[in-house]
Amino acid sequence: MAKSNNNEIKARSKWTLGDIVVHIILVILSVIWVLPIAWIIMISFRGEKGQYVSTLLPKSLTLANYTKLFTDTGILNFMQMFKNTLIIAIFSCIISTAFVLAVSYCMSRMRFRLRKPFMNVALILGMFPGFMAMIAVYYILKVLGLSEGSLIRVALVLVYSGGSGLGFYIAKGFFDTIPKSLEEAAYLDGATRWQSFTRIIIPLSRPIIVYTVLNSFLAPWIDFVFAKVICRANKDYYTVSIGLWNMLEKEYVYNWFNSFAAGAVLISVPIIILFMIMQKCYKDSMSGGVKG
Repeated sequence: MAKSNNNEIKARSKWTLGDIVVHIILVILSVIWVLPIAWIIMISFRGEKGQYVSTLLPKSLTLANYTKLFTDTGILNFMQMFKNTLIIAIFSCIISTAFVLAVSYCMSRMRFRLRKPFMNVALILGMFPGFMAMIAVYYILKVLGLSEGSLIRVALVLVYSGGSGLGFYIAKGFFDTIPKSLEEAAYLDGATRWQSFTRIIIPLSRPIIVYTVLNSFLAPWIDFVFAKVICRANKDYYTVSIGLWNMLEKEYVYNWFNSFAAGAVLISVPIIILFMIMQKCYKDSMSGGVKG
């Protein structure tokens, strides 16, 4: 008995030591992850101009960096860029989500010729980064007359949402886990495939819908390469990623570096709001499940 008790005490001490080590590692990783965010926030309120300062902590705090983004529209119109990006991201998100869910459902439930070859081709194409085709995409848009004026927004929406259906693999895997018997019962009651999809599959697929919506919104919100290629010198249709990049150019960086940090903080707000809105749906759906 004494030996067994000693072994239990040693085992508990080992687990306790292991837990301490794990928690220390997690704390270190958390600090490393949070430090750049805290640094950007501090710079956004810093009163000293320029990208190089002698101290890590700001000597004076001010809201002028945020005010400059909203008032100084002569050189870099941040509010117009923010508006352009928000419009493009919202429409791209809606179209991309619809494409992904529709293609995923078809690949999961329907059986037709060339289904497997199509899935293999989609998998292979997904291995190549999209910006490899940006020059070809730009000339196609130019031929269609979508590379000038207000149609640039339409072009960007088409670019971001056009090929989104190829990313159906994750959503398809989720649809595969939903029992087909639920749809078969609906068909016996006279439901169409569309009714089965919208009234049975979609309500049970909130986790993957949340995942798809977040990814579909983030892609156009943070993209720089395609936006820069398509917008070129059309400043009225720049997105926030192009605007923030311009703030770091040699002629602007001294006066705009702190405002760059403020802009980096502001562009995270829509993402946070979207995540908070969809978080409840995600939690409720994860705690639900298929019953019966």
